[in-house]
Amino acid sequence: MIKARNIHKHFNGLHVLKGVDLDIRKGEIVSIVGPSGAGKTTLLHIIGTLLPPDPGSYTLEINGTDISKLKGKKLAAFRNRSIGFIFQFHNLLPEFTALENTAIPAYIAGFDKKTADEKAAELLELLGLTGRMHHKPSELSGGEQQRVAVARALINNPAVILADEPTGNLDSANARKLHELFLELQEKFKQTFLIVTHNKELAEMSQRILYMQDGVIRY
Repeated sequence: MIKARNIHKHFNGLHVLKGVDLDIRKGEIVSIVGPSGAGKTTLLHIIGTLLPPDPGSYTLEINGTDISKLKGKKLAAFRNRSIGFIFQFHNLLPEFTALENTAIPAYIAGFDKKTADEKAAELLELLGLTGRMHHKPSELSGGEQQRVAVARALINNPAVILADEPTGNLDSANARKLHELFLELQEKFKQTFLIVTHNKELAEMSQRILYMQDGVIRY
């Protein structure tokens, strides 16, 4: 599902990623752990095509697509269709309902509103938010907001979901529910997850844990 070779990244002269190699198989839940500043989020953003690696001799393939060959609108379209994102702070748009927030990636992908809304409603129902679809983020609890973010990540049936500290803003009870939800999604849809986390319980739930330190993954 994901193949990365020799990924480097510099920021203002600081060598953040130092030749990272990574392989993720379809249907895996993989967690990346390590100290702050190790390069975990930078790597996740590069894999998510939000950030380019340093130019040079590198390989980055997602679901068989060579990312280095995609630019501009083609790269944005690939990201929208193939990658789902879950962030620590939800990033829901406050003026839109849970249903609308969930459906936004489908609107962007070109689905008609009826189809997108129906798929969003199905996902929110699956995630236990049937009665909350028409509530705005300010009317939802933190756990409910994060489940909306999960539904939004799933709306376009992505090849992989990238999660950056997804439980970092949740209490322990809601964090545990999110852990269980990831397992359910992996079992039901064979969904692939790559998760950056400091949460020991979430990491131990994964099928593999990768430790990152000083800009490289230490197996």
